[in-house]
Amino acid sequence: MSPDRIDLPAASAVVIKGVRDEPSPDDGRRVLVDRLWPRGVSKERAALDEWAKDATPSTALRRAFHSGDLDWERFVPAYRAELEEEPAAREAVDGLRAEALSGRVTLLIAGHDHVRTHARVLREAILGVDDPDLPR
Repeated sequence: MSPDRIDLPAASAVVIKGVRDEPSPDDGRRVLVDRLWPRGVSKERAALDEWAKDATPSTALRRAFHSGDLDWERFVPAYRAELEEEPAAREAVDGLRAEALSGRVTLLIAGHDHVRTHARVLREAILGVDDPDLPR
């Protein structure tokens, strides 16, 4: 197995969940993957093990996407590029991959849209697989 890829049967080792959803023992390591702290959520309620800010889209990219200046089809490749080119982002992805190899990692997001979320792109990078439903 390549160190940049997790075997497909282990793909369930990385899941996406809302930070406001009830924590579960099945979550494994709970990692917030939003650059900003979610409003109205206490640290106790979030029950985080880690806040992976370096694995999140840059402020400029996040703002462009949320303002509508950058659509989903252009956001995805731009975020992929950040994850590959930024040293801190690469290190964060490598760390999350190592964690996923030893047990489940739950990527926590504040947003309600679990389809058009950066966490799907991040999950793809952690697992080292292509998500066929994401823009190329």
